[in-house]
Amino acid sequence: MGIGTYVKHDRRRAGIGRLLGFAALGAIAGGALAQEQGAAPNSAAGLDLPTNFQLFGKLDPNVRKPTAIVNDTVITGTDLDQRVGLVLAANNQQLSAEDRDRLKLQVLRQLIDETLQIQEAKTADVTITSAELTQSYDRVAKNFNRTPAQMNVFLRESGSSERSLKRQIEGELAWQRYLRKKVEPFVNIGDAEVKAIIDRLEASKGTEEFNLREIYLSANDATKDQVAAKARQLIAEIQKAQQPFGFFARQYSEASTRGVEGDLGWVRGAQLPAELATAAQQMQVGQVAGPIEIPGGYSIIYLTDKRQVLTADPRDARLNLKQLTLRFPAKTTQAEASTRAAAFGKAIEQIQGCGTVEKIAATVNAEVVDNDTVRIRDLPPQLADIMLQLQIGQSTPPFGSAEQGVRALVLCGRDDPKTGQLPSTDQVENQLQQQRVNLRAQQKLRDLRRDAVVEYR
Repeated sequence: MGIGTYVKHDRRRAGIGRLLGFAALGAIAGGALAQEQGAAPNSAAGLDLPTNFQLFGKLDPNVRKPTAIVNDTVITGTDLDQRVGLVLAANNQQLSAEDRDRLKLQVLRQLIDETLQIQEAKTADVTITSAELTQSYDRVAKNFNRTPAQMNVFLRESGSSERSLKRQIEGELAWQRYLRKKVEPFVNIGDAEVKAIIDRLEASKGTEEFNLREIYLSANDATKDQVAAKARQLIAEIQKAQQPFGFFARQYSEASTRGVEGDLGWVRGAQLPAELATAAQQMQVGQVAGPIEIPGGYSIIYLTDKRQVLTADPRDARLNLKQLTLRFPAKTTQAEASTRAAAFGKAIEQIQGCGTVEKIAATVNAEVVDNDTVRIRDLPPQLADIMLQLQIGQSTPPFGSAEQGVRALVLCGRDDPKTGQLPSTDQVENQLQQQRVNLRAQQKLRDLRRDAVVEYR
């Protein structure tokens, strides 16, 4: 099991706690004075806002063009378009015009953050050499099952470029090295708190935990019905869309976890509001539930995974697999793809153990790749359920698409977990350190945003 469990999360939100939340907003000072002046405070936002709200200007978000200058570093429209192309290519997504516009705004914010991170890293004498960028780029290409030259062509065809991907790599590497140099040395973990965490784990052995993502929408008595209707509409969009839940969380959630795509991490029922705990206990992995009314608004939750503390789980079994992949040439029609997929399906029915896989694959020109590091838990829910039922030598049904090809997995071996074990003190200490480094990194990035000079063109 992972060790995300070992640290109790800090939950803060108006009326209820928030996982991974920022510091709670303080009470508004001078409230009585504001009321005497006819401007009662609006505590929902933690700001002193008048009740007779009136705008003395017009905000048109379409006025700003997607170009910015960040502390004298220019982000061009081309930079933005190529990064959007990279995101869509990496996730194989097709978006509506409205969703694409929202994605562009999100990507622009990411490009600004990336620029600030690179600039800050340089102040600490952290630089990424061209050789390191090339080496990382080649690894990414390999992950896409392409050579660097093929990756260049793929990016151009996707509306992106080698330069855009290398820029993202530079930002990630520079920020990681900056944190190792300027943050990690100053994070200290005490032996007493590590022991306390291990003691709590022992005490909670067998307790069910949930890995959740959440979209939170705030509401008051006046907006309750309207927000609930919006939540129901959003759930319908999530269920019919190809985008992952995290995409919608980043776009719509009003919680502090919006920046991490609504990820609440591993939590137990006791750490959740009663309404969310009840819903989570009734959900299956991969299911969306909501809208769930909680103090302060409504939540939509997605169950990514579940487990029991320090208890062996069949979903933690490690599999030895052979993957067969049948790729389709460009411009293959749906009818042609269906015909080839049907032939592929008949071929895998003839598999009799892993020793016959290569021979069967050759009859339909399918690729074969070995993998012995996959956990059932890491597979999509539908595949995970199938793998739990397979015997050694059996294959999954074909799955895939005309764009990405058709695949099948053959189970060649399985190592079941023997028992749930307590983490070592080093594991707990490393997890605590990583979480605190991440928290300080978020704080540092907020400071950089606040102090930055950003000019939109």
